[in-house]
Amino acid sequence: MDEMKKAVLQYVIDEYVDEDEEMEVDAATPLISSGLVDSFSMVSLKVFLEKKYGVKLPDDEATPEAFDTVDSICDLVRKHQG
Repeated sequence: MDEMKKAVLQYVIDEYVDEDEEMEVDAATPLISSGLVDSFSMVSLKVFLEKKYGVKLPDDEATPEAFDTVDSICDLVRKHQG
């Protein structure tokens, strides 16, 4: 797993996975469609990504589908990196 995926996955686990839950989360785990990440959380995740990777993610591309897995999130970020 590359560094971006590791960092995004760790952020998701730290911010959204309840310590009491025994939920396994990996780069392919559905985040939005499973209910782990809601629309409010998606906004904070977008802000994290923009600050950490120095990108601007257009609102029309920051869709629930694009944010549904760590893999798809990283694909979106890479698309907007220089």
